[in-house]
Amino acid sequence: MDSQTEPKQRPFVDLIISIIIPSLILMKFSGEDKLGPAGALVVALAFPICYGLFELFSNKKRNYIALLGIVSVLLTGGIGLLKIDAQWLAVKEAAIPLILGIGVLVANKLGFPIVRKLLFNPKLMNVERIETSLAQNNNKPEFEQKLDRANLYFAGTFLFSAIMNYVLAKAIVTSESGTEAFNQELGKMTLYSYPVIAIPSTIMMLAIFYYIWRTVNRLTGLKLEEVLVTEEESDEKK
Repeated sequence: MDSQTEPKQRPFVDLIISIIIPSLILMKFSGEDKLGPAGALVVALAFPICYGLFELFSNKKRNYIALLGIVSVLLTGGIGLLKIDAQWLAVKEAAIPLILGIGVLVANKLGFPIVRKLLFNPKLMNVERIETSLAQNNNKPEFEQKLDRANLYFAGTFLFSAIMNYVLAKAIVTSESGTEAFNQELGKMTLYSYPVIAIPSTIMMLAIFYYIWRTVNRLTGLKLEEVLVTEEESDEKK
């Protein structure tokens, strides 16, 4: 029995707290007759920061992701509150995913492929059965090469995010930081980032998973139902 419980995924909660609520506050409450530019920015960014801290302390396995998210939000707040040139917002937006992508490549070189942990893992795939089949067919080396390629594709999703973040920030946030217009543009950019960046990135991740599955199928002959871990098997491993 595994004494640790997996952190529950709450995509809709993440979307509401980290994107929708902050965006609405920035776009609707930044006027001087309401919260003002600084007040609205502080209140808006408090939501993802508090939620990130909650994730940081309640789900230890997500520490680094939550911490990086908090740092990113704090940098955004610093640019607005300190009235730093808005062009640095675009640099910051591109830098975070770029750092993650480089981290994926470095980890792979050090022998810790992130794709193996995320997609080719015992909680998602029947790794033991797959590796037994690969060994029987003498296809283990080729499969490892394909995993390396999948890891490269995964790093590519971060490069896509970095480029799109930069383009989106440069196209939308054009006003001087610390102003009502800056806040409104920041809110709009945050909203647009979901359909323009998050959804395509998710589709890319699904494509990478499909690539791994097709590779497993070709090299082992196993069917999808033989590869994926069933709910019963997952419960037995806990």
